[in-house]
Amino acid sequence: MAEPLLVVESVNKSFGGLKAVNDVSFRMEQKEVLGLIGPNGAGKTTLLRLLTGILKPDSGSVKFKGKELVGRNIWNIVNLGVACTFQNMRPFRRLPIIANVMVSCLSPRSHGKGEWVKKVENKAMDALEFAGISDMALEKASVLSQGDLKRLEVARAIASDPELLLLDEPFGGLSPAETDLMAKSIRRLHKGGRFGRLHSEGPAMIIVEHKLQQLMKIVDRIIVLNFGTLLAEGTPDEVVNNPQVIEAYLGKGGD
Repeated sequence: MAEPLLVVESVNKSFGGLKAVNDVSFRMEQKEVLGLIGPNGAGKTTLLRLLTGILKPDSGSVKFKGKELVGRNIWNIVNLGVACTFQNMRPFRRLPIIANVMVSCLSPRSHGKGEWVKKVENKAMDALEFAGISDMALEKASVLSQGDLKRLEVARAIASDPELLLLDEPFGGLSPAETDLMAKSIRRLHKGGRFGRLHSEGPAMIIVEHKLQQLMKIVDRIIVLNFGTLLAEGTPDEVVNNPQVIEAYLGKGGD
């Protein structure tokens, strides 16, 4: 049996008297797409920040491909193969869009991936083409719409050649048309494409999202947080029909 890609065991994080993540444990298999859902304030973004090293847990373990991530620097975790996009996007607004992606291409993991990356500019352009905004490569990031900023976040993340991609609300603030485009990009990325090593298969993913209708079409499995605690996990059908999940979202007696 293949080793799990990610193993999270008894992770805890508090801010003062607030228990943001409470004894959360789960496993993730190779190439799996995992949805992470829950009401506002459930601890979803905090958990992503714990997985990427932005925050350090008070206790617990996070192992990626058998290697402990707790205590490692953010850049070290990226070089192991974990990348993340965030709902609060912070591009280098005065730099061209392609320059924003070139920063990711200079990581040790990305820079040494074979003969196909002979020029950083070429790899950055490949990432922008995959995300669907290569036609704006020389524009400053400050001109991008909300939807295009989301795609820039994806381009920057995949330029580091991740094996695990964490997406924090990729559909947040997008119009229905933009949401459909982003969902198609995510599905195409997971299935694989011509970008870099993704010629046959893409990275595993953890997706935090409130737009459940689109999320259910993408993920293999879902875990649900509520008040920092793992409330439920299972297939999309199992989770949306779980009485505890319905109550967490709609209140007692919610239909």
